[in-house]
Amino acid sequence: MNKLYYLSSCSTCKRIINQWSLTKAIDLIDVKKTALDEKNLKELYKITNSYETLFNKRAQMLKKLNLKINLLDENDFKRLLLSHYSFLKRPVLLFNRKIFVGNSKKNVEEAEFELIKK
Repeated sequence: MNKLYYLSSCSTCKRIINQWSLTKAIDLIDVKKTALDEKNLKELYKITNSYETLFNKRAQMLKKLNLKINLLDENDFKRLLLSHYSFLKRPVLLFNRKIFVGNSKKNVEEAEFELIKK
């Protein structure tokens, strides 16, 4: 199933969504309204083989919880991803069994190319 995990209040996510040619065949999931659950996280993990890849290392919650990235392991990343929406690096596009995580220019362009290819 094709999915886009994003945050509706994030201007970067909005800009990227407008840039991409999204079809109705992609489920849009606002992570603030629909929390990431174990099943969906497992689906993403199967492709990335890393919770750290899915983790937003710039999340403000890291400072609030006084967490140090270099001291976290995969179990910590998983636990945190399930605990609060802000820990998910956004946007996350799952399309045609490929995953695109984050908002780097290269990643956004690769995802856009894949979406156009269909």
